[in-house]
Amino acid sequence: MLVHPWDAPRDERSWRLWLAEHDFGQLAVNGLPGEPPFVQPLHFAYDPGAGQLGEAVTHLARPNPLWAALDASPHVLLSVVDDYAYIPGPWQAADGAPPEHGTPTSFYAAVQLACRAQVVDDPAEKARLLNRQVGHFQEEGVTARVAPGERPFGRMLPGIRALRLEVTGVRAKFKYGAHKPEDVKERTAEGLRTRGAPRDAAALTHHARARSGD
Repeated sequence: MLVHPWDAPRDERSWRLWLAEHDFGQLAVNGLPGEPPFVQPLHFAYDPGAGQLGEAVTHLARPNPLWAALDASPHVLLSVVDDYAYIPGPWQAADGAPPEHGTPTSFYAAVQLACRAQVVDDPAEKARLLNRQVGHFQEEGVTARVAPGERPFGRMLPGIRALRLEVTGVRAKFKYGAHKPEDVKERTAEGLRTRGAPRDAAALTHHARARSGD
């Protein structure tokens, strides 16, 4: 992922805060020789306090085809993309230029976590990680806790494997036109406000932040 200086997060706190609110991504695992990579969509729970760059935890079904590739290489990439919006060409036209000369583009936020994966099969540790992940998404007591050998989920534990993803590197990008002239920024902001597509409000918030330098 190319990250221009004007699209880079201002500091580490920026991408950590964004990741705290975006917990669905795609886990890319190197394929075996002669095979393409495996790309697995999944929910995850990110813990910023685990290690220098944090840790993500998740789980997958035991029949998932990626396990052999993961055994061959534990180095994976967890990619999270959201708050994206298509920006029509006329919004981007320079002041005084014909609207049709504007260049269409995309706005988006993306965080890519390079990770070292550890597969967890121990029933007690697996249950602890599952409870930790569910606790990220739900209030305590909404769903029964997982415990080996206990109802209702103990019998399901053998059918899954947990994953601890130790973050070893981060690439983050917030592409919201921070380098554009002020007239283009204002026209783009107005376009996002009036169009009102599903992710336009989030994109507008990022765009405003990029304009203010926050």
